[in-house]
Parts: sequence; C-alpha cells; structure tokens
Amino acid sequence: MGDSAEKKPVAKKAKKPSFFKGVKSEFKKITWPDKNSTFKQSVAVVSISIVAGLIIAVLDFLIQHGVNFITQL
Repeated sequence: MGDSAEKKPVAKKAKKPSFFKGVKSEFKKITWPDKNSTFKQSVAVVSISIVAGLIIAVLDFLIQHGVNFITQL
C-alpha cells in the first residue's frame, strides 16, 4: 500500500530578484524636478501655509470673541 503513493518531484521556485535590485530599477524611473520648478513649488507651499494660518487665526479670534460675548449675556 505504501509503495503505490509516489512522491511528486518538487519544482524549484524561480529566484526572486533581490529587494535592492527592485529599488534600484524603480529609482531609475523617477524624474526629479529641476531647480526652478522646486523653488516655485516651495514658494507656493510656504505662501499657502501662511495664508491658511492667517485665515485660521482670524477665525479663531472671531469665534473666541463671539463665544465670550454670548457667555456674558
């Protein structure tokens, strides 16, 4: 009975490329922005951050004084 069950040969798995080779190939696909583009985008981010901060500060000031006015009635 035990002789009739044959062992199937185990197929060897294809060797996976190493992690670092994959990273290297992905880095080759990256197109880095030029210096001028990076500067413009940085200025845009800082400007928008300042404007958003000012809007939040004004809203905070108005809401704070509105709540103080309502609670003192």
